Amino acid sequence: MRALITGGAGFIGSHLSEHLLSSGHAVTVLDDLSTGQLANIAHLKQNNQFEFAQGTILDHNRVDELVLRHDVIFHLAAAVGVELILESPVRTIETNVFGTETVMRAVARHQKRILIASTSEVYGKGTRVPFSEDDDRLLGPTTKSRWSYAASKAMDEYLAQAYYHERQVSTIIFRLFNTVGPRQTGRYGMVVPRFVQQALTGVPLTVHGSGNQSRCFCDVSDVVKAMAVLAETLAAEGQVFNIGNPQEVTITELAERIIDLTGSSSTIQYIPYEQAYAPGFEDMMRRVPSIAKIQQIIDWQPTLSLNDILMRVIDYHRN
Repeated sequence: MRALITGGAGFIGSHLSEHLLSSGHAVTVLDDLSTGQLANIAHLKQNNQFEFAQGTILDHNRVDELVLRHDVIFHLAAAVGVELILESPVRTIETNVFGTETVMRAVARHQKRILIASTSEVYGKGTRVPFSEDDDRLLGPTTKSRWSYAASKAMDEYLAQAYYHERQVSTIIFRLFNTVGPRQTGRYGMVVPRFVQQALTGVPLTVHGSGNQSRCFCDVSDVVKAMAVLAETLAAEGQVFNIGNPQEVTITELAERIIDLTGSSSTIQYIPYEQAYAPGFEDMMRRVPSIAKIQQIIDWQPTLSLNDILMRVIDYHRN
């Protein structure tokens, strides 16, 4: 299999590249390095099955040429992270919507298979937990840019489904729930690496809001295995899948666990959402995936516990 990974120099993309190469596949990474880093993929360049192409998914000609010579496309390139979304809403919308349109047109033109990364954010403020793929969605008002990411990724999903039904393009959509692991940074508000870095340096762990909001964290090694199997599963075509770990933890409990695992003397500091982000910022209290559908199709489930996941991140930052 020859795989093209857009956004492949990012945290998840670099791990997916490793996994596919180790399985004997050829991999090309397309990345403009706006958030991805060459350091994430530097160790892969010695593999003659690996290629790096610097460029943007908004470049129609470049995307078309790369899609043409690959069998499957993993479309991961997107603006991610709450802080980046709030700081750069135009970039978020243009990258996520126009970029996906560019990739989808090329995929349709050359009749390739595509897997599109979406997000648990599309469930918005839904209260029916755990979230299932066909659940209704509830988003905040358009006056809150915080919801622009969820809306743009939902648009990506609609576009992919339209290409599947109208133009018979082989599409698979997966929604990620807080993927974490080595090489992830806290640069745009990612909570686990941020907490780990704070704990290791002995400064207070900054919890936004009350800390009673809960999340589920899945190790990137488990996530990329699911993505790779979905890519080769005909029964997955035209469908949407949650990929995540249903083990739930509050953000305060997460902070306490990281302090304990690192042996840190750090305390916990609570910062109101208005101070951390912007006045009127909205968040969801729980975000838990149902993984029944993906278990049924490819018999996948996460293998690492939360403590195992956190220790992998802690060891990475220590080293």
